[in-house]
Formats: sequence, structure tokens, C-alpha cells
Amino acid sequence: MMSGNLPTFEHIVTDVTESFLWRVDDYPWERNVWNYHPEIEIHLLRHASGMAFVGDYIGEFQPGYLTVIGRNLPHDWVTATAPGEVIEGRDIVIQFDPDRIRNITAMLPEFTQLEEFFSRAERGLVFYGRTLADGIALVEGMGEVKGFARLSMFVQLLELLSGTQDYEILSSPEFAPKLNAETLDVLQRALIYIFENAANDIHLAEVADLAGMSETAFSRFFKKNTGNSFTDHVNKLRIWQACKLLAETDMPITEICFEVGYLNISNFNRTFLLHHKMTPSAYRRLTGQRRPSRA
Repeated sequence: MMSGNLPTFEHIVTDVTESFLWRVDDYPWERNVWNYHPEIEIHLLRHASGMAFVGDYIGEFQPGYLTVIGRNLPHDWVTATAPGEVIEGRDIVIQFDPDRIRNITAMLPEFTQLEEFFSRAERGLVFYGRTLADGIALVEGMGEVKGFARLSMFVQLLELLSGTQDYEILSSPEFAPKLNAETLDVLQRALIYIFENAANDIHLAEVADLAGMSETAFSRFFKKNTGNSFTDHVNKLRIWQACKLLAETDMPITEICFEVGYLNISNFNRTFLLHHKMTPSAYRRLTGQRRPSRA
């Protein structure tokens, strides 16, 4: 479940003996919200699947999902959990101030090659292939060392991620939200409500009322600050849940349609095809090897 806490600007404190932060997070915890910060974040999702929200990007993540999030780019990683459930060590998070690196380039000019990487990261990056495997090994390995050894691995990680072509850009270049506490408070309440009620017959009017806006004003507000229309956002959440049910259960497709919030099978099939370029039945066949064969 998404946390019910209202978001705040995330203030990141690095130990005085370190030039960057490395930590392991359980899920959920108080900072699992739609948040942003001036530090660049390298984020490894280790032990769960769910939905990634990066700027105006919404997509599924699986264990072993490695991303770089640029400064001031809103992001959140949501895993559906049962009440009271805690996923221990779901995340490893590395956060650093790129200006600290820029400040040493006069003495160590090799670090100037990272500038293009920092620019790419402003839209969010996800890695795959050999880079992903090597990146995970470095991120995990940093937890076993301290001091200069950890710094050395951090530099290796920056070299790896900045020099590879094994990445995809997540958020669109048009995404430019208005970042302030009031906007994020309203947006987080709306996102929580939508996430918790997407499987119901949810309407724009009720979410706009929650936000204290007219439907027209809220529609513009939501599009500007998430990059997606209200309808697109709801559909992406519903299709994500449908994919989980198709891959992990034997539930008939017609029942899945109603379970995730669609009122008729034709609308469900049309929306699924739009998002995945295949029918729900084809998706189930492709993912069938992930679970025991149906009787």
C-alpha cells in the first residue's frame, strides 16, 4: 500500500566522514512517498515487484531494477503489501550531491566526463544487460566495505553507469512540475486515493473534490504535475494489476477485467492492447512459465 503520510521535501543528511549516502531500506517506511530532492539517487529495488513512478513515467518494476534519478525529479516505488507486512531490505539507495563532484573537477578533471551523465539523469534512467548485472554487484558490494574502499566502488559505479549504452530514459522532456510543498501535499493525497481505489468505479469528480478543486482545474493540475491525464493514470494502475493477476493466478480473464475496475471486457481488452501491444490471453501465455502450469 502507498503510505498515508503527506510528502515533504526529502532532506538528505550525509555523514561528515562520507561524500555520499548508502543505505538499505525496508518497505514501507515513512519516506516511501512521491518525493524529490536536489541529490542524484541511484536506486536498486532488490526483493519485490511493483509500480515505478518517475516524473511522468509509470511502469512495472521487478526484483533487480536499477535506476538513476536526477536532482529534483519526483519519484516513488510502490509495492502492494498486506496490512502490517514489511519487506525487509527491499531497496538500496545511494544519494549524492553532484555539485560536490563538480567542485573537485579543477583538481581531478577526469570527473568532468560525468556532466553529460548528470544531464541524462534529470529524466531518470533504468539499466539492463551486462551493465545491470555489474551495477547490482557494485551497489550490493558497497555495503560490505567502508571508507576509501566504498568510495572507490562508488567511482567505479559512476564510471559504469555514465559510460554505458544499456539504459532507457524514463520521464519525458516535457515533464516540468511545479515543485513546492503545497503542490506535493495535494498531489500525494490524490495519488494515494487513486492507488487505493483504482479497482473501483473511480471518477475524476471525487478526486477533484478531495483536492478542493473543480474538475477542470484538477485535471490541468494533475496533468501538469504527473505528466499523465487522470484517465491514463488510472488505466496504467489497472493494467499493472491485471498483468499481475494474469501472470500469477488462474483467474479467468473476464473476472480479472472486473476485479481491476473495468465495467466491460471490450474496454479492458482495448486498453490492455494499447498498453502492451498484445491481448490479455497472449500476455498470459507469454508469462505462463513464471508460475506452475494451470491444471
